[in-house]
Amino acid sequence: MKLAFIGGGVMAEAILAGVLRDKVNAPGDTMVSDVIKPRLEDLRDRYGVLVTGDNSAAVEGADLVILSVKPQNLPEVLDGLKGAVTSSQPVLSIVAGATIGFIANRLNHQMVIRAMPNTPGQLGEGASAWTATESVSDIAKSLAGKVLSSLGKQIYLPTEKLIDVATGLSGSGPAYVFLFIEALIDAGVYLGMSRDTAQALIVQTVLGSARMVEVTGRSPSVLKDQVTSPGGTTAEALLVMEGEGLRTAIMNGVIAAYEKSVALGLGK
Repeated sequence: MKLAFIGGGVMAEAILAGVLRDKVNAPGDTMVSDVIKPRLEDLRDRYGVLVTGDNSAAVEGADLVILSVKPQNLPEVLDGLKGAVTSSQPVLSIVAGATIGFIANRLNHQMVIRAMPNTPGQLGEGASAWTATESVSDIAKSLAGKVLSSLGKQIYLPTEKLIDVATGLSGSGPAYVFLFIEALIDAGVYLGMSRDTAQALIVQTVLGSARMVEVTGRSPSVLKDQVTSPGGTTAEALLVMEGEGLRTAIMNGVIAAYEKSVALGLGK
């Protein structure tokens, strides 16, 4: 299998490292194209992959083309690739807000896959949501699934609208979790605990809590009730948090991120 990365940024490197680690692909069958020469040299030296500054040369003979450029650079990149990408080559985009229609029309190409990974993918612990046009074959979908699995868990969605939902939910989600962790640590510091100790306690608490949801299969509400004794400390804390609008703030934040993703796709 030959992979071509158009753009060698952070998420491209996460995918690159993942597919090589999981032996989905070999360094000699992996090509990275970027406009920043020192970045290409760094990726070549650390991973042994092939590099080029020519996008058209990068996609030649590729079984999967991965678009991983900055959103503002995408139109120019697509214009440069038009005609270079053959009708049999699937194109996988991880460019935030870029719709399948925009990519397909700009490239005059129908085999388009749109994915939304997130930053924990750099550790192989990410969540990637993706979908594809009807023109994408089952073989190409299987290939895309293997590539995205190298980042962590991958979930195929039936409609592109849900990619925008996933953008607001899991794509931006790590930032929400980091904010929550930060607030909990700050509370511990305020109450007299050292920051290192508070961070160690909270990080493990978040990891363990997420793991309980995953392993037990129980809903978060059931697990929450198991921690909450009548008239106890947890009930007191939850009463205050709910009263301060924590749940509403989180939901409204996700909705705002979703709406922004839709707007970006419309060029707003």
